[in-house]
Amino acid sequence: MFGFKRKYKDFINPKEEIKETPSGSFKDIISGSVLSKDVVVHNLPFILFIAVLLIYYISNRYQSERVYRDMVSLEKELKDLRFESITTASDLMYMSKQSEVVKRVEKEGLDLIESTKPPVKIYLEK
Repeated sequence: MFGFKRKYKDFINPKEEIKETPSGSFKDIISGSVLSKDVVVHNLPFILFIAVLLIYYISNRYQSERVYRDMVSLEKELKDLRFESITTASDLMYMSKQSEVVKRVEKEGLDLIESTKPPVKIYLEK
């Protein structure tokens, strides 16, 4: 009619064929057909690498939290032991005072008497 000639191809080369890429639906994910696609299979080593990194990251986080909890508990224990040490040293200093020693000697009923003379220094001749 107008002189236009339409060309129709009876055979399409596989390289020229337009491949249909259906959108990833929920049904595809549940059935597992998403994992059989060429893109996923081609990138499988990278996906596995990312999965290993995620597992390492999670385990590292748990380990660091455990170390932190241990550190906090050790700091608390150190603080308690420091207070106990100070208290014990204070009690010992109180018990070793001369007046407290005299009271304990009298309480125990020992026949010791307090010296009224000051101590004498002894010098050795060389």
